[in-house]
Amino acid sequence: MGTVWRALDLALEREVALKEVRLAGTDSADLDPATARMMHERVMREARALARVEHPNVVTIHHIVDSPELPHPWLVMELVRGQSLQDRLARGPLPPAEAAALGRGILGALRAVHAAGIQHRDVKPANVLLRSDGTPVLTDFGIAVLDDASRVTATGALVGSPEYIAPERLHGNEGDPASDLWSLGLLLYVAVEGNNPMRRPTAAATLAAVMSAQIPPPQRAGALGPVLQDLLVPNPAARPAPERLDQMLAHAERSSGPVAAPPGPPGAHGMGAPPPLPSSPSWPTQPPPSTHPSHMSGTYPPPPAPVRRSRPGLLVAAIAVPVVAVLAALVVLIGFVLPKVLDRSDDARAGTGGSNPTASRGAPRATTKAGSGTAVNGSTLLTPAAVRAVIKKLQDASKSKQFAELTIYEERANADAPVAGRRAAFDNYTYEKGADAAVRERPSIAITTGDAKVDPSRFNWDALPALLERAKRTLKVPKPTMRYVIVESAWAFNGDRPTMMIHFTDDYGGGYLAVNEKGKVISTYPSTS
Repeated sequence: MGTVWRALDLALEREVALKEVRLAGTDSADLDPATARMMHERVMREARALARVEHPNVVTIHHIVDSPELPHPWLVMELVRGQSLQDRLARGPLPPAEAAALGRGILGALRAVHAAGIQHRDVKPANVLLRSDGTPVLTDFGIAVLDDASRVTATGALVGSPEYIAPERLHGNEGDPASDLWSLGLLLYVAVEGNNPMRRPTAAATLAAVMSAQIPPPQRAGALGPVLQDLLVPNPAARPAPERLDQMLAHAERSSGPVAAPPGPPGAHGMGAPPPLPSSPSWPTQPPPSTHPSHMSGTYPPPPAPVRRSRPGLLVAAIAVPVVAVLAALVVLIGFVLPKVLDRSDDARAGTGGSNPTASRGAPRATTKAGSGTAVNGSTLLTPAAVRAVIKKLQDASKSKQFAELTIYEERANADAPVAGRRAAFDNYTYEKGADAAVRERPSIAITTGDAKVDPSRFNWDALPALLERAKRTLKVPKPTMRYVIVESAWAFNGDRPTMMIHFTDDYGGGYLAVNEKGKVISTYPSTS
């Protein structure tokens, strides 16, 4: 849509943003008259749209310069001193509470423009600017649709960023402001998860995913998880109303609890299933929303004690909280980071900062044999020899050397292995410490990497003890109740390269190290609680 310049308004002696509206890399003189008129009308619509809205989260337009002598119009706008949300996310994902606050600001902007009869239609990180104090500003209304103006677009042209378009728009259903709320939901998903589940190698594949693919449950969203679940549903009418959405985001902003479940007490394996989750046609197997009280009030009910579930793809985790903190209780959605809550003994706690005086103070022991029929023993799986043995067992069981993702806890591990002859189809395999072999659990429902795969044996597992020590020093989790390692086949903040995550968590939150295949730390995300 053009280029934005930092400029000086000579009359008012103030710095402004000057938008030169043109097709990037194209000389306006080379455009055919119909396309030139379309571009001119589009920029005039942007100016009129912005001029009708006064809101602190919407970029302010001061003036428009348009003349027959100029090849294209120019917009004189407020200069937002800061960076784009896209630039911020390039450094790593946001904590859930920070993302919720950001979402409230963007939602405020959308409510203002919707009240003026405008739909943005291209809500994405690149179109959200951040003031120096972190306040979000929604900008770039170049493809906005006004209720009282005819739509101007080239025949057959795709308007908007494919991976952020609401599915109903691709089905030809325009005019619903809830479509912008879908885009907001996906923006927040990307902000906390670090990847866009709709993005594919080609635009056509991305559009196909938007229209039909399931969105996997978030892994790192914490209290923001239920908000994303309610927003990212195919039916626009099922998305929360703006007023309700603002309440939900406010709740998530106040609730800055953990993004991974704390360990369950011994004997928790026999407990029943947790209460039902809110309904979402995009996410797997959940009861209707009328069964969940969070759809009828401004707060979420305190979840029950942690339980083990037979299903690896989705888990509701909880922590016990004092009565005065009930309003801050969390419903934490985790994709496949935590397939089952750990049944931790005192010896296992000793490996993560526990105080069992009888536990060994030396390095944990593990067998090095990896054949099917040889159990991996020892107090923890988080040693180089045990990890290699676990990888071998998972590879033997799945008949695959590569996985979409591998997660190793101290007492169990799971991996998503590709299904032979099926592109982007995966099965989930689990290994329990002490077992003779890994077993297939079920088809995986939480793949976020498309058809990306990695051989985890390529990682420098000899560096694991030093990495765990570094995590202990730098992640600001003094007494972790859980330590685990995730190997991702493609991580957006490492150039979509394979990446290992070393996680430490406790009852208040957690942090992680991002590590490349050579065992070198590339990013550190300490706990913020």
